[in-house]
Amino acid sequence: TPDAHHLPSPSIPEHRSLTAPPATGIPGAASPSSAPSPSTTPQYYFVDSVVLPSGYVTPAKAQPHATVPLAGGDRHPPFDVNAVRRDFPILQERVNGRQLVWFDNAATTHKPQSVIDRISHFYAHENSNIHRAAHELAARATDAYEGARERVRRFINAPDVNEVIFVRGTTEAINLVAKSWGAQHVGEGDEIIVSNLEHHANIVPWQQLAAAKGAKLRVIPVDDSGQILLDEYRKLLNDRTKIVAITQVSNALGTVTPVKEIVELAHRAGAKALVDGAQSVSHMRVDVQELGADFFVFSGHKVFGPTGIGVVWGKREVLEDMPPWQGGGNMIADVTFEKTVFQPIPNKFEAGTGNIADAVGLGAAIDYVNKIGIENIARYEHDLLVYGMQQLREIKSVRLIGTADDKASVMSFVLAGYSTEEVGHALNEEGIAVRTGHHCAQPILRRFGVETTVRPSLAFYNTFDEIDRLATVIRRLAGQRRTG
Repeated sequence: TPDAHHLPSPSIPEHRSLTAPPATGIPGAASPSSAPSPSTTPQYYFVDSVVLPSGYVTPAKAQPHATVPLAGGDRHPPFDVNAVRRDFPILQERVNGRQLVWFDNAATTHKPQSVIDRISHFYAHENSNIHRAAHELAARATDAYEGARERVRRFINAPDVNEVIFVRGTTEAINLVAKSWGAQHVGEGDEIIVSNLEHHANIVPWQQLAAAKGAKLRVIPVDDSGQILLDEYRKLLNDRTKIVAITQVSNALGTVTPVKEIVELAHRAGAKALVDGAQSVSHMRVDVQELGADFFVFSGHKVFGPTGIGVVWGKREVLEDMPPWQGGGNMIADVTFEKTVFQPIPNKFEAGTGNIADAVGLGAAIDYVNKIGIENIARYEHDLLVYGMQQLREIKSVRLIGTADDKASVMSFVLAGYSTEEVGHALNEEGIAVRTGHHCAQPILRRFGVETTVRPSLAFYNTFDEIDRLATVIRRLAGQRRTG
């Protein structure tokens, strides 16, 4: 719920008490042998059933995820950060002689052993191209790949597994929508709305589309805390608005935007809506049916899965109306030199051999998050964020960038007397990894009069002690170069 991310203004309780008492039985890394086993009866997959122009009906593909067990159950053990940390082998790394503190989660998240094992198991036991070949490994690989699609469907509560399309990541997802839906529906004089908070990936494809079509890009402004100004947004909407593309959580500021209301207003104006969930899926429960958007996009590597895999979810009627983005194998039902008949969704948008192993790895990451419980994660991260913001706020030379009441796990700041790069180097000397720079979100930083920030960003394997380590370095730097 949004309330789980609301930053209270009262004094912060003594931080050690925010850590839940140790608990046993937190699900650990799944070994390769515990990976979903293929059905004992071989099932071979071809393309979805399609009626070709000749009248021939191609063989239908069986329900490929039917035999793949899903991590289920709504009951979770009490949250124990130390048990969680043991599931992530990279957290044992040492940098400059000190144990790694990973505060660069908004850039990428680490992978639990169960995800690493699942990918290894795929290559050792299931590796094959999918859908096409009549042999056992093709069946196993297709089971695994389509099982991952079903896991994504459940994770975001999509109504139909075929609305889930695998791509390389959020950037490719937005490009697909801009270049397929946008090329078909946006014309000269039309308008596209984004917000001032957007990542470059949710600006540049729309700029390219606007330039190609003679359309106009309009921008929703934000207030001094970094929150969307809804009244200004209402003024931008008109009958020329074709699509509104909005982030759910800002990667630079951590602002949680009122996406449901933004989507409703877009629809009232007759426009479509795309929600960029790259920074939200790992921090809060996402329900695409409740959001009501036409498209929801995210990346696997932001949610403890592999890089190079991401998702476009779209409403069936919208996806079916869109032309394919790329042409090639795996997305056709019939090809002659005169004409090509495309497969139904999702295959229509998955040309060529996809990133099969990493889709399976994303499925394993979703299983892991489901075992811990996204509400447990949200609650713990919120407590970390409140504590971290309080620690930074108490350092006089620190200016926090992005102080919206509704915020997820990003703590952007600048330190007087220092470049952001100098702060990043000083933290790295102590084994603390943060992002410095413009975070591929230059417009929003310039809104606050800065070109770059230091951006610690949190995940559920971070601790209060790690925040103390960060704050100690910043206090030391502040004391060395007092300004004014």
